[in-house]
Amino acid sequence: MNIIIPMAGRGTRIRPHSITTPKPLIPVAGKPIVERLVEDIVNLSEEKVNAIGFIIGEDFGKEVEDNLLKIAKRLGAVGHIFYQKEKLGTAHAILCAKSLLDGKVIVAFADTLFKGKDRINEEQDGMIFVQKVADPSAFGVVKLAVDNHITDFVEKPTEFVSDLAIIGIYYFKDGAFLRSEMEYLIDNDLKEKGEFQLTNAMENMKQKGAKFYPGEVAEWLDCGNKDATVYTNQRVLEFTKDQELVDQSASVKQSVIVPPCFIGKNVVVENSVVGPYVSIGDNSTVKNCIIENSIVQLNTAIEHKNIKNSMLGNYVTYLGSPEDLSIGDYCEHKS
Repeated sequence: MNIIIPMAGRGTRIRPHSITTPKPLIPVAGKPIVERLVEDIVNLSEEKVNAIGFIIGEDFGKEVEDNLLKIAKRLGAVGHIFYQKEKLGTAHAILCAKSLLDGKVIVAFADTLFKGKDRINEEQDGMIFVQKVADPSAFGVVKLAVDNHITDFVEKPTEFVSDLAIIGIYYFKDGAFLRSEMEYLIDNDLKEKGEFQLTNAMENMKQKGAKFYPGEVAEWLDCGNKDATVYTNQRVLEFTKDQELVDQSASVKQSVIVPPCFIGKNVVVENSVVGPYVSIGDNSTVKNCIIENSIVQLNTAIEHKNIKNSMLGNYVTYLGSPEDLSIGDYCEHKS
């Protein structure tokens, strides 16, 4: 089994956090989004994952590439780096990892996390993972036959055809078949809305006899913007609350940690209340603060602040000042 992760987009909706760190490398509950995604995908399959291909932009840099290769190695697979030089659609992106499109393949776009429900049935021609949504008009959806195989792929339907939204995770039993159909699109310049689309390649496969089936997930989590990422951090902490999430090297003095929280290596927390739903990255310092439902990344210092529903990046210094006050009866002070 091979896994292909298209992740060449920088993530403009989550700026400024994605200016220096590509969105899939932003941490959620102490791990990069893409690492959690790959871990969850590996758990869907009974087969050993041999190779993981990461499709990135040429400007991501060596440190990002090294980190991605380490993620693959930790999961017992060989990591590969591929570059998407032009943004020409989903089929074009996947085809950048052409050498891995052989045998059984999972394709997962790295802007989402999920909580698994259905495992991969590797005897089927393909599976498209979906979740029921309240407003299908904002998504690509699948339409099902009576026997549950997929009959149609519909992009952002204006009239109701299905409430099963495609979440961006796909299984293909025959990667070479998928490769040939995507190459056909590109060789013949067959674009939809100016791009080469994966769904068009799958439609061609379907017309040639391939049967695709839906795979449902229990929960689909978005990391598209700040608020969505903070909420995803909350949900992942809830999923992992039975694990040890406070590193032994952390120093917590005269403070309260309200679980679930992730506290990284060499973190210092003093005279503070942290949690619930807070992730604090390695080597960060929190003093005289109240922090709730927030993500604090690496090497960041926060003092005398009350923050909620927030994201702070790497190497941030965010300092307030202690106040010397004398406030009488029936007064209000708001800041």
